[in-house]
Amino acid sequence: MANRFVATKVEIEGREETKIVELPAREPAPWDDDAALTVVGQRVPRMDALEKVTGRARYTADIQLPRMLYAAILRAPVASGRVTTLDLSPALELDGVRGAVALDDVPSIVLDGVRLFDRTIHYANQPLAAVCADSLEIAVRALNAIALEIVSEPHVVTAEQALASGAPRVRSSGNTPRSSPRIISRGDVGAGLAQADVVITREYRTPAALHTALEPHGAVADWNAGRVTVWESTQGIFNTRADLAKAFAMPLSSVRVIKNYMGGGFGAKNGASHATYIAVALSKLLGRPVRCVLDREGEQTDAGNRPSTAQRVTLGAKRDGTLTAIKLDATISLGIGGWLGGPGRIYHELYRCANVHSSETFVYMNTAAMSSFRAPGHVEGAFGLERAMDVLARELDLDPLELRRANYADLAQDKRRPYSSKRLDECYTRGAQRFGWGRARTMPRENDGRFRRGVGMASLTWGAGGGPPAYATVRLNRDGSVDVLTGAQDLGTGARTVFAQVAAEVLGARVEHVRTILGDTERLPFASNSWGSITTASVAPAVRVAAEEARDSLYEAASGVLGVSPDDLESCDGVIRARSSGASIAIGDLCEKLGDVMIIGQGSRGPNPEQTQISAFGAQFAEVEVDVETGRVRVLRIVSAHDSGRIINPTLAESQLEGGIIQGLGYALFEERVLDERLGLPLNPTMHDYKIPTIADIPDIDAFFVDGADPVANHTGVKGLAEPPIIGTAPAIANAVADAIGREVGEIPLTPWRVLDATRA
Repeated sequence: MANRFVATKVEIEGREETKIVELPAREPAPWDDDAALTVVGQRVPRMDALEKVTGRARYTADIQLPRMLYAAILRAPVASGRVTTLDLSPALELDGVRGAVALDDVPSIVLDGVRLFDRTIHYANQPLAAVCADSLEIAVRALNAIALEIVSEPHVVTAEQALASGAPRVRSSGNTPRSSPRIISRGDVGAGLAQADVVITREYRTPAALHTALEPHGAVADWNAGRVTVWESTQGIFNTRADLAKAFAMPLSSVRVIKNYMGGGFGAKNGASHATYIAVALSKLLGRPVRCVLDREGEQTDAGNRPSTAQRVTLGAKRDGTLTAIKLDATISLGIGGWLGGPGRIYHELYRCANVHSSETFVYMNTAAMSSFRAPGHVEGAFGLERAMDVLARELDLDPLELRRANYADLAQDKRRPYSSKRLDECYTRGAQRFGWGRARTMPRENDGRFRRGVGMASLTWGAGGGPPAYATVRLNRDGSVDVLTGAQDLGTGARTVFAQVAAEVLGARVEHVRTILGDTERLPFASNSWGSITTASVAPAVRVAAEEARDSLYEAASGVLGVSPDDLESCDGVIRARSSGASIAIGDLCEKLGDVMIIGQGSRGPNPEQTQISAFGAQFAEVEVDVETGRVRVLRIVSAHDSGRIINPTLAESQLEGGIIQGLGYALFEERVLDERLGLPLNPTMHDYKIPTIADIPDIDAFFVDGADPVANHTGVKGLAEPPIIGTAPAIANAVADAIGREVGEIPLTPWRVLDATRA
C-alpha cells in the first residue's frame, strides 16, 4: 500500500520548510491555459464589500461582551535599564479598576527573546505591566497611579553603536546573534571579479520601516470554566491558538480563536501578540471578558518593523554585460530580537551568475524586535541589488533593461532547479511597451531647469508556491446554497471571494449562491497562516478537491432524478444538465428533493512538485520628477508587469498589486522610524509623525499580469501575488531619481535633504 503521508518543501517568506502532508484522495487534472473556466478568472465583486462599506463588518475593537473590561499597558520610558520599584496597589485602589498583571503573573511568556513584563528594560516602550478597568479611560488613568522607579543604563540603538568596541551588551549572548556572519556562497567570487572587465562597488542603506496597519493589534479574551475564546486581529488563527495553549499550559481543544475582519497586518500579526497574552491573562485572573487593543504608539512599537540594513555591494561584469561576480556584505539591525531575515537571498536568486557570495551580520540593539514585513529581506535586498545593476549599466553604457535581459536565469540559481514557470521575459517586454521605455530613455533632458524628469526600472522575484497542510469542506444546503469552510484568514485580500469562485466553478453553481466561512479554530478545518503570499496557492487546491467530491455526490443524486449516468452530467450557472438528452434540474430543486440529506465534500492540499522552484516574477518601471531646488521627488507614473500564475479574480488581484506598489512608494520616499540616539526613544511613533502615502502622493499606476496559469505549481495553476509588487518599487523609483539628477542617492527614503545632498555632491 502506498504511503499516505509524505514530506514536501514549502517556501515561506524566504525560508524553506519541510511539511508532512497526507496525500489527497484525488488529484484533479490541472487547470492549464486551455481549461474552459466560466467563474474563475472573472471580476466577481468582493463578497464582503457590503458589510465593510455599511459598517456591519465586526473588527476586534467592535466586539462587545457582557461585563467586559478594558486593559491598558504601562510602558518603559527608557531604552535600557532596570525596574527597581513597581507597585500596582495605588492603581488597584482607584474606583473602576478591577485587576492588574505583571511579570510574576505570566513568568513563562516570551516574545522575541524578551519575557513579557520583564523587569530588565531592553527597549523604549517595552510593556512592564497592565491594568484593566470598567472603561479604557479609567484604565489609562490608573497607569499614572502606578509607583514606578527605574535605573537607566547605557543603550545602543544603531548597528554602529552596537558593534563598537566596549559597547554595552544588549543580550546575554552579546550584540550579534551569531558568532560569525551568515555566509552563503557559490563559485569563486574572487576569480569572478578577476575575470570582469568592469567592477563597481557601492554602499546602500535602507531604513527601519513600521507596518502602520490601520487596525492595531488587539484581542478580546473570555476565560470561562477552563476554556478561553479569543477574538483576535491575526494572520494566523491556528498559530495564535498554539501560542496561547503553550503559554497557559492548556490543551489546544480548550483554546478557540476567532478572526472575522482585519484592518491590515502585513506580516506583523502572525501569532499571539502582547495584547493577546495580556487580555487572556487578565480574563483568567478576573473571570470576566477583557479587551486589550493597542494605542497607536504601542502598535508602532509592539508590531515590530522591517529592519534597517547597510549593504556593501560589488558587481563584476564583462563588456557585454554578462555578470561574472555578485558580492554582498550586509549588516542588519534586528533590534532586541526577531528571526534572521536578511537581504541576501535575492542576490542569489534573481540573475544568472556563477559566482555569488553574501555575508550577513545580524545585530541586536536596544530597539523593538524586527518582524516579518511584506516580502521581508527581498524588499531590502532588491534596493541594493537593483541600484547596483543600474550603476553597472551606466558604467557599461548599456540600457538597464538590456543588462537585466543579458543575465536572465532559466534555472533557479541557488538550488539549480527548474522553475515551474517563468514569464519574466514577457514582463520585461510588455512592461516596457506599456511604459514606453525606449522613448522615455531617449527623451530630451533638462540639465539646468528646476524640475527634472527621469525613468528607472527594476526586476523582482519571490517564492510563491504555497503548499500543505491546508484543508477545506464544501457543503450544499437544502436550498442549494453552498458553504465553503476553511480555517484560513481573509486579511482584506479577498480570500472569501476567491474560494467561493473556485467552488462555484467546480460545482457549476452561481457564485452568488456560495459563501466562504473563515477564521474559527473550533469550527473549521486547518489552514496555515496567511503569510508569504501562500494563502490562495495553498487553500484554493483544497477547496477545488472538496468541491469535486461534493459535485460527484450531487451528480449521483441527479442521475437518479434525470435517469442518466452520472458521467453524462455537467453543470453550469446553477443547473445540472444531461449531455445526451438535455434533461436538466436546478441545483436548488435537486437539493430540495433531497431534503435534509446534506452533500459534503472534503478536500486537502497535496504536496508541491519535487525539485521544482515555484516563484513569482515581475518588472517595474517608474517615471519621476525631481525639484532640484527643494529636493522633493514626485512619482509621476508606475508600470508594473507581473507573472503570478492564474488570476482567479483580476479586480482583487490588481488591488493587491496597487496596494503593494503604494506601500513600496512609501518605503522609497517617506517611511523611516527615527530614534533619538542619545535617549534611545522613538521620535515619530504615531501616524501623524510617521508618514505614509496619502492620495496626494499616489501616481498613475498601471499594474497588470502577464497571461498564463502555472499547472506545475498546483492543479489550480495559481501562484502567490501579494508580496511581489512591493519588492521592485523602491529601486525603480531610486533608479529614476538617479536618472533625473545624474547623481546617486544611496539611502532611502529619498527625503528632500538626501536628494539635495546628492545634487550638490
